Amino acid sequence: MLFICVHNAGRSQMAAGFMRRLGGGRVNVWSSGPDPGDRINPDAVVAMDEVGIDISDQIPALLTEDVVQASDVVVTIGCADACPIFPGKLYQDWQVDDPRGQGIEAMRSIRDQIEQRVRALLAEVLTDGS
Repeated sequence: MLFICVHNAGRSQMAAGFMRRLGGGRVNVWSSGPDPGDRINPDAVVAMDEVGIDISDQIPALLTEDVVQASDVVVTIGCADACPIFPGKLYQDWQVDDPRGQGIEAMRSIRDQIEQRVRALLAEVLTDGS
């Protein structure tokens, strides 16, 4: 499963963190971006620490064709037209606000939205037998 976000606002890392925890080792997870930075939004790290998930070392990989091909499920987060669509993959585009500059309260709300979406996606993928 691949989560893609344009910048390191923390959304793809939060989604990957939730999927790792909730998937219980049943799902391989990557976070990636077309232009990843060298660190993520510190508010994302704090918000995830509050629910017991450490994403402090989860810098996304550079989005490459190899990363895409290794993934059965591709989720873009808050990209709109900035992220490519990948034919042949189970694909979802999650419209989630960009938390940059909004502070911890906004990040908590975004974290909770992402958790709900990850739970729904995990249920869908495991129900389909993937």
